[in-house]
Amino acid sequence: MTCRPGSFGVYGCYVLLMLVAACVLPAQGQDAARKLVKKVDAQYPAALKHRGIGGTVRLKVYIKADGGVRESEVLGGSAALADAAQKAVAQWRFAPASADSLMEVSIVFNPNEQ
Repeated sequence: MTCRPGSFGVYGCYVLLMLVAACVLPAQGQDAARKLVKKVDAQYPAALKHRGIGGTVRLKVYIKADGGVRESEVLGGSAALADAAQKAVAQWRFAPASADSLMEVSIVFNPNEQ
């Protein structure tokens, strides 16, 4: 199939090219199957737990090839709990891989759990 001006138009050819590229090119650095080998639980801030404040913090975690966490970015959730979640995830270790990768994780803070 060729992109001719009369068949798809310039915009249609561009969209077709982008779809083909998205299907053919590997997802750079995305590896949801990266095995977690050391998990440190988040320290629930005592004042928030006592007041019954909980929630889920979603993070994008950038993982180095050696398995260490380079950094994390808050995607959503309670700003009051985000710092505790990021401090815990910074201590996680993953199995080594051939390249850096990223994944999204959710840290749940439930004030009713012991």
